Amino acid sequence: MTPLPQGPVTLENVTVPACLLGKPGDLLRTDLSVGADGRLAGPQPVRVDMKGAMVLPCFIDMHTHLDKGHIWPRSPNPDGTFMGALTTVAADREARWDAADVRARMEFALKCAYAHGTRAIRTHLDSIPPQDGISFPVFREVQAEWADRIALQASCLVAIDRADFDGSFIATADEVAATPGGVLGMVTYPCPDLQARLDAFFALAEARGLAVDFHVDETMDPSVNTLISIARTVIARRFPHPVTVGHVCSLSTMPEAEARTTLDLVAEAGIHVVSLPMCNLYLQDRHAHRTPRNRGITLVHEMKARGIPVAFASDNTRDPFYAYGDLDMVEVLREATRIGHLDHTGTDWVTSVLTAPAAACGFDAPSLAEGAPADLVIFRARSWGEFFARPQSDRTVLRNGRVIDRTLPDYSDLDPLMEMA
Repeated sequence: MTPLPQGPVTLENVTVPACLLGKPGDLLRTDLSVGADGRLAGPQPVRVDMKGAMVLPCFIDMHTHLDKGHIWPRSPNPDGTFMGALTTVAADREARWDAADVRARMEFALKCAYAHGTRAIRTHLDSIPPQDGISFPVFREVQAEWADRIALQASCLVAIDRADFDGSFIATADEVAATPGGVLGMVTYPCPDLQARLDAFFALAEARGLAVDFHVDETMDPSVNTLISIARTVIARRFPHPVTVGHVCSLSTMPEAEARTTLDLVAEAGIHVVSLPMCNLYLQDRHAHRTPRNRGITLVHEMKARGIPVAFASDNTRDPFYAYGDLDMVEVLREATRIGHLDHTGTDWVTSVLTAPAAACGFDAPSLAEGAPADLVIFRARSWGEFFARPQSDRTVLRNGRVIDRTLPDYSDLDPLMEMA
């Protein structure tokens, strides 16, 4: 790729998605200019012919687990199943997750995301006491230290049947509220008092003015549908803050009429959806010595048709829930395109890793407009075919108009933490 000068420059002949410029069509050829202040600007005297290189704004990864990441070498999933992941992570958390361990793995993951071109991340933090009192203070320190590189949000993560709404979960909600941009989170699945627990959860969020983010129906069981209860609760309470749901895998297996009814209510409630196709493809419909029949991805096309905002995100990385990944949003978009058949179905799916997650989380929207920060990712690819055919490992990342060092941290940096249990 053509070397870029540091300082003001006009990047001539770049390829950008038309949807990011508010124009019809798929890809456009245009010029982008970076001013002396590190923002996109009008034409500059120094000009570089980019020969059609694709340019995107830096990415937003709205569903990650920075506290779990990179424990696979010491705590691998014994059978690759969802239950294997749950039990293995629980054992590792109870034995290992002190402040130093969580911080080291969190910072390693952020170095990877930054090198790949991500500028904002929401992470879920396991919050069963006393872990909430360990992970949230560490997160706040890391959030402040990384503020000029990656904007960070944190959501608590507690299973709905383990939340003590009269005791410990109140303290967890206060911990969230004390965290800048904190989000109240929960895992939902069927339980006898589901509605009462949802009402108690939303009441805590309302009292603290918090957005909410759920892990929902992460199963192939067609009888599981807590999503419809969440949507009805949001509507009934007229909940005033952003609501996000993730996974919702069972929508892909339940009867079509029930799925349609559920999605109609999700649209009415104004709920944002984040799909995690890599992790769900890995975990769902896994049985020993049997080829999986289901992909695990939720009904993203049907959601988009109803105007439901859809984003894609990394989810887990190198932990028992997903053995692979590197917080690389190019990989996420590429695999989502393949798994969900996003090609041939519109020209704006790239917004699912840019403006859609920004709107869901309240991050500054990525933009190619004049005056926006020149936070850009530049690829050799000149078309979507070229973009998705290769990993784009030779991309160039600009932050505030300057080329960053994209050297990834070495896995050996984590060796002191990886003694097998």
